[in-house]
Amino acid sequence: MSPFSLTQKQFPINGSVHRTAAPSPASSSSETTKKERKYKTIAEIYAKAKYAVVEKEDYSDIKCEECGSGDGEMELLLCDKCDKGFHMNCVRPIVTRVPIGSWLCPSCSGQPRVRNTKKRRRRPGTLVCYKKKKRRLLPYVPTDDLAQRLEQMGSLARALTALKMEFSNDLTYVPGMAPRSANQAILEDGGMQDYETVKHCRAMLRRGECPPLLVVYDSCEGYTVQADAPIKDMTILAEYAGDVDFIKNRERDDCDSLMTLLLASDPSKSLVICPDKRGNIARFISGINNHTPESKKKQNLKCVRYDVNGECCVLLVVTRDIAKGERLYYDYN
Repeated sequence: MSPFSLTQKQFPINGSVHRTAAPSPASSSSETTKKERKYKTIAEIYAKAKYAVVEKEDYSDIKCEECGSGDGEMELLLCDKCDKGFHMNCVRPIVTRVPIGSWLCPSCSGQPRVRNTKKRRRRPGTLVCYKKKKRRLLPYVPTDDLAQRLEQMGSLARALTALKMEFSNDLTYVPGMAPRSANQAILEDGGMQDYETVKHCRAMLRRGECPPLLVVYDSCEGYTVQADAPIKDMTILAEYAGDVDFIKNRERDDCDSLMTLLLASDPSKSLVICPDKRGNIARFISGINNHTPESKKKQNLKCVRYDVNGECCVLLVVTRDIAKGERLYYDYN
């Protein structure tokens, strides 16, 4: 073999050089991608990160994201991720009962919205629903303007004077009627609700901070009560006051403002509030005719019996947002 044979294999004699091929762009981009893939995007982090449930202090303004209504709180579910409200019948797929544990809305769970075109037969019987989160009662907000507050108190004073009544924010026990020992919340058939903001409302009343209400005389309905400022849903407006007596003693009483205080298993121990001689602004709130749908639409208050230190009391609670100037109605029955 000639001495140039090895050289000729590597470098040809004609001087041309066989250069090696440059690395392909695909291989270099793949290496760059691998280096960049070390860092995840925000979307990937959020998709795998655990969410934290942060509860609000007040859920009174929660409304359904589908229908926009805040009514039917017994059927209103709260998403444990976005904390938005959905009615059980508005969300798709429909939720037949309150789920046990955490619940995510379709947007947070990533499930596609399903629309079933098949007609389903309604299940016989009534579905019993339980609230997932309890909505808190709110204390009323008194009017800051002292002159306006005096006008509110003056309207109540004129109405009480016209009916020859004494003002009282408390239950009174008159000799010859039901004694205070008869007012025991433990006797209530089915139990009662515990109170949370009643103390605060009573303290405001003792300071002269009355609820924003006006007593207005109507030629057809007589004395009525209307809101003197916007009032939020689930607000405690007043505590029903008057003389306490046994229901059996008032079976033939023609007073149209009697309020049930205690429904005991033994009918002889049931109590009623009689605001004919003593009472407060609750005495002048109008009742509705619960036999017609039109009258039921007017109702914006409800009566709730509470256990306060072992005794029964009746609170008037707002069932929906009330605008200024709107008249107050509730079902006496």
